[in-house]
Amino acid sequence: MRCLTSIANNPLRLVKDLLFSPCNVEHSGGPAVPVTTAPAVSQLQYEGFEVSPYEPGNPREELEEVHSIGNAGSGTLHAPIFDIGRVQYDFPAPLVECVVSSDVLAMGFSSNMLVLIELSHADQVVKIRIPRKPTEMTMHRLFMDPSGRHIVITSIQGENWYLYRGWKEPRRLKGFKMVIESIAWNKPALLSASHSTSTREILIGARNGTIYEAVLDAEEDFFKSQERYLQAVFSLPERHPITGIKFDFFPPADHKKALVIATTASRIYQFVGTPDRKYDDGGRVFTGLFNGYRDTAPKILELPGTLQQSELRFYTPNPDQALSLPRTMAWMTGPGIYHGLLSFDFQSEDFIDAAELLPYPSLVPNVDPEIPRSIALTEFHIILLYHDRIAGICNLDDQLKYEEALPLRPGEEVRGVASDPVRRTYWAFTDQSLFELVVGNEDRDVWKIYLEKQQFDTALKYAKTAAQRDHVLSAQANAYFSDGRFFQAAQCYAQCSTSFEEVALKFLDAGERDALRSYLISRLERTRKGDLTQRMMLATWLVEFYLSKCNELDDIVASESVSHDVDNLQTEQAILEDDLRQFFDTYKYNLDRATMYELIQGHGRTDMYLYYASAIGDYQCVIEHWILEEDWLKALEVINRQSDLELYYRFGPVLMRQAPKETVDSWLRQTSLDPLRLIPSILQLQHTPRDPLTPNQAIRYLNHLVFEQHNTSPTVHNLLITFLVSPTSPSTPDAIEDDGPLLRFLSTAPCDPVTGKPFYDLDYALRLCKNAGRTQPCVHIYSKMGLWENSVDLALHKGDLELAKINADMPEDDRPLRKKLWLKIARYVVQDKKDIKTAMRFLENTDLLKIEDILPFFPDFVVIDDFKEEIAHALEGYSNHIETLKDEMMEATQTAESIKQDIVALKNRFVTIDASEQCSVKEYLPASSLRKIIALQNKLTMDKTSLDGHPALPLGQPNGTSVTQPPPRTLLSANFGAIPNPLQNGARAANLLGRGVLTAGDRLRDLIVPDALAALVTAPAWMPGMGSSHRLVTGADSGGEKVRAELEDILASSCPLCESVVVGLDVPFVKDGEVDTTWAL
Repeated sequence: MRCLTSIANNPLRLVKDLLFSPCNVEHSGGPAVPVTTAPAVSQLQYEGFEVSPYEPGNPREELEEVHSIGNAGSGTLHAPIFDIGRVQYDFPAPLVECVVSSDVLAMGFSSNMLVLIELSHADQVVKIRIPRKPTEMTMHRLFMDPSGRHIVITSIQGENWYLYRGWKEPRRLKGFKMVIESIAWNKPALLSASHSTSTREILIGARNGTIYEAVLDAEEDFFKSQERYLQAVFSLPERHPITGIKFDFFPPADHKKALVIATTASRIYQFVGTPDRKYDDGGRVFTGLFNGYRDTAPKILELPGTLQQSELRFYTPNPDQALSLPRTMAWMTGPGIYHGLLSFDFQSEDFIDAAELLPYPSLVPNVDPEIPRSIALTEFHIILLYHDRIAGICNLDDQLKYEEALPLRPGEEVRGVASDPVRRTYWAFTDQSLFELVVGNEDRDVWKIYLEKQQFDTALKYAKTAAQRDHVLSAQANAYFSDGRFFQAAQCYAQCSTSFEEVALKFLDAGERDALRSYLISRLERTRKGDLTQRMMLATWLVEFYLSKCNELDDIVASESVSHDVDNLQTEQAILEDDLRQFFDTYKYNLDRATMYELIQGHGRTDMYLYYASAIGDYQCVIEHWILEEDWLKALEVINRQSDLELYYRFGPVLMRQAPKETVDSWLRQTSLDPLRLIPSILQLQHTPRDPLTPNQAIRYLNHLVFEQHNTSPTVHNLLITFLVSPTSPSTPDAIEDDGPLLRFLSTAPCDPVTGKPFYDLDYALRLCKNAGRTQPCVHIYSKMGLWENSVDLALHKGDLELAKINADMPEDDRPLRKKLWLKIARYVVQDKKDIKTAMRFLENTDLLKIEDILPFFPDFVVIDDFKEEIAHALEGYSNHIETLKDEMMEATQTAESIKQDIVALKNRFVTIDASEQCSVKEYLPASSLRKIIALQNKLTMDKTSLDGHPALPLGQPNGTSVTQPPPRTLLSANFGAIPNPLQNGARAANLLGRGVLTAGDRLRDLIVPDALAALVTAPAWMPGMGSSHRLVTGADSGGEKVRAELEDILASSCPLCESVVVGLDVPFVKDGEVDTTWAL
């Protein structure tokens, strides 16, 4: 079992030496035969352009090199087609039958024991015994479905058993009372439903020549047996055993038809029909198909012979797919092996196509061929199992390719060959041994066979090395060339190693220049990019071919256009020209520019000349061509299509002169141009005659630069002024020019934000305008320069009074200058125009001038009637003004007198203070504090005025007066006493009130004036209501009044609360000489 596992894991373990017989057959063991080596492929010689058919870095080349090197080292290319090895397993009894499917191997022994081996777990062997003694039942055949889940065991006695995977023992099929020779399984249903327990519909070929339809189901059902149904659907007329049977539905996706193939020892039957539509498990599928052959015979092929046994084998390309269909079949008969291809065509009557009868080979010289015991079918070979050896015949050429003797023990009998239809493994078995036939390098020589059949495409498919492909392509190219298929030959020659010179001479001798052109293109595509010289030579030669062919077609079209329809020729010519353009685009870097120009011009192909120049980016050459042709618009089109700015500058002058509008349009689209480098082109329009009704394109472009692109170059601005000043038509320089565009530019031209001046040169502009006689622009420029007098003088000189007025009002901030300018205008109106009425109306335009300002300009003898009203109005105005001034003087005099009176009255001003008012400094009110009212309305006690207020006395103030604090006094209101009711005794009340006021005045004076000066203060000589009381004023009294006045001036001159703050405003925080570090950082 350890060996069996090794075989399953490594099926190529038994590779042996490869020997060649005269018939190129592989042998291993057996009788000695003469051995000769196969002729080797001739060494390929590479000449000229002979290089690798692929470009460097091409994955195909790398893979081939790796593949060739690896194969050379391991011998894979020369590995044997097949190899056979014995499986080391001791049989418990003689082996009767062996089947394999989906890697499940089942062997039936004569002791009625089944051995099941799952090849993926070869060490796990399952043994199941059929509950019958060998004397009671002799095992005949085993049948396993493609999924490996269902096994049917049949016996010679007609007793049949059914085994499902996982069962411990098989179950007898009581209704199956026949010897089963073959079973056709429902492959699509079994492979698509991996967990189904049913076999679905199967066909059974019995020994009695009857075909049965049946369904087996391993599902446990008490009311049903495993035999769902069994029904005979067709019986062969000759009642021979049905040795092989198979059915397929087609098309695979939609089972519209079914093909059933059945064989006996000498006949093969084909049944085709529509299967019954099945709606449940109990439905029948093939009943209707076979009912169609009750009155009609099926397709029958008979190969009579003496062979009593027969086998039917199929090969499916994708066996593990449920819907795959078989491709080839082989049927072992007495005369030989009948094999062919299966064609599932609805319209076909015979579904076996290209059928051949392969006679059995003679393995031993001078001995009749032996009939094999069993056969198997691979992709390219038919395996023949003989009594002592195994052989393989290629089904492509019917040649023996493989033969190997079986290492049999004495008395060992060969039984047959079992093949796995899903995993493609092959097993030969005897009654004592099991051999695995390993399919190795089966397709090693297939390419040679297809090459001999001249099936070149298929041969290329199976060619494994570059040498093999080269051999096939060379043979294919020669075959195409011999058949006159020159274009196909050219493609093949380009891929093989045939000498470049040989191929070129072949096509030239045959006169096939078109085919040679195709060959050159293919070789150029496969030439390495590093071979610059070879690529350039090939590309240049190809261009010459293209040009020659184009000229040839031109000549043919020109000669046959009158008598024949040349549409096909013109179409061919258009296609050829498109091919040449595409060639230029693809291989432009492999062509020499000078050589191409000379070659194309030599053939007179201007269109191709221009296309090639455009393809390589030589736009200068293209533009020069169109300029020589005077096709200015096409030249501009080429310029617009490219990105080289130098071409704009190079061809700008000629294009600006010939197509100014289109040229400017081109410039406007290209915003990267340098305007200064375009000035030579712009100047082409300065002296060029043009239609006055058409706009100047130079002005248009310069306006775009200034106002759209915000160009600040003085050169551009000056150039624009030059064109605006220049006459519209140089031929008529004296024509009246429109100053509107120039004035608009001068008015709206952008200015330097730093200097506030325009970017153009004012002096230059003024000089141009003066030379051109442009008055209004000159006046505007004078105003821009701030020369207002010049601008007004020039306007008046030209007689433009309105322009002079406008400029006279421009210096708004300089009134004297404005008046001066207006005086100039007035003098011009009065003296030069001598129009008094206009002068009088002129005064209405400004408020700066009066009639008296312009009277000096009037002549000495002038009639006053024209302006007497204006003089009268002026005089009335002066009179009114004088009256106004007199009123203002009177009002000023009265105001002065009032101020004098107020000053005198201020000396005797006093304020009455309520006794309940508090001091402005002290929050408490002493009962006897004397107060003083300062002009700032701050109320201070005498304590404060004498103590706190003293430091605030002004410097230089006389302080020799001694001011002391008087003793506490009573309130002023106490002097009034009780006043009688004035309504009852008015005279008495008035006398009391007068005396109270006098007493209160003295008391108030005591509060204000210190005691030292109290004696100097006397009561007024007269008080209202006091009667006549006269006091004489002595000298002492007048001195006291003077002192009191000085004291009051001192006290009232400043407020103690505010003066200290005001006085210290100019005092620095840090005095001179002090060092204060608190302000340091």
